[in-house]
Amino acid sequence: MISAVLPTYNRAPLAFVSGEGSWLTAEDGSRYLDLGGGIAVNSLGHANPALVATLADQAGKLWHVSNLYRIPEQERLADMLVEATFADTVFFTNSGTEAAELAIKMARKHFYALGQPERTGIIAFDGAFHGRSTGAIAAAGSEKMVKGFGPLMPGFTHLKWGDHDALRAAITDQTCAVILEPIQGEGGIRVVPDQCLKALRDLCDGTGTLLIFDEVQCGMGRTGRLFAHEWAGVYPDIMMVAKGIGGGFPLGAVLATEGAANGMVAGSHGSTYGGNPLGCAVGAKVMEIVSDPAFLDQVSAKAARFRQGLEGLVAAHPTVFEGVRGLGLILGLKCLAMNTDVVKAGYGEHLLCVPAADNVIRLLPALNIPDVDIVEALARLDRAAVAVETHAG
Repeated sequence: MISAVLPTYNRAPLAFVSGEGSWLTAEDGSRYLDLGGGIAVNSLGHANPALVATLADQAGKLWHVSNLYRIPEQERLADMLVEATFADTVFFTNSGTEAAELAIKMARKHFYALGQPERTGIIAFDGAFHGRSTGAIAAAGSEKMVKGFGPLMPGFTHLKWGDHDALRAAITDQTCAVILEPIQGEGGIRVVPDQCLKALRDLCDGTGTLLIFDEVQCGMGRTGRLFAHEWAGVYPDIMMVAKGIGGGFPLGAVLATEGAANGMVAGSHGSTYGGNPLGCAVGAKVMEIVSDPAFLDQVSAKAARFRQGLEGLVAAHPTVFEGVRGLGLILGLKCLAMNTDVVKAGYGEHLLCVPAADNVIRLLPALNIPDVDIVEALARLDRAAVAVETHAG
């Protein structure tokens, strides 16, 4: 008999009733150190006082009016994002998946508006994850995501990650955009090197192709810059944002240049809930905090301490771990043991982390994780690795 909740998840046998900072409290009162952050969503930890106060204040005023009217909270957050980024304009969504849908539509409509309706092709890469809608799974193209859901949205070409020659050959006069994550999250914390992002920007400029960055998981301060692409000194035409932008409140956005958004006019896209006063009030508070250069410097400092400790773990447990990946506080441990075994051993140590492809575990703590919690996390990861070694032996 099917459960009341559609059984599309392989859930861990854990349920949490409260949280504070980097810690979650389970139903039985036990506490877990959270290095998953709701999959990079709880960017400022659980029950962050500033976010709680902002949400409560806005909740007492106005929750929802729809986009039939001006929404001052939305305008404020849009202004903040435009001022801090490459973008000229922002559309607010409720999730990264919704952002992916708009990014696809925007890229195709751009060329339609230019009188080039044949330019609809979008190039994507293996290991990508852009969401769970039909458009987003077509963009990713992996068998486990698309099997059984055909016919898929046409127009996507999938290339091997890092194959520059194939990319140059794949761009034709039918191509409208290239979409990629500067750091693949689900794909195993694979970082696109700066020189590759620069070459990709040059290639898109030379062919008149739009460049779409998916920073749903790696953006909003997670790398020590507001967005990961800033490290390479290059900028997209369109960017998808979600997860950390709401600090736990469902919120997403598409940022774009005026040129890329040229086809998006009244009636060309919409959202009933997107950009509601609640979400945007919280998002503005998150943005205020994480865009502060001093805060971003602290993210980098914490990441350096955490990474140094992880490198020590790899050296201490050579049959469990192979290496450390990532940038800032989007980190991965490439495993030699089964990554799911390491995650389960973490549960035994009251530690939460997230599996990913390529036998990697993701470590996505709050950006303001205290140093003492980093030390504790390393100790619990060490004990989890010992447990994996003992079980294997």
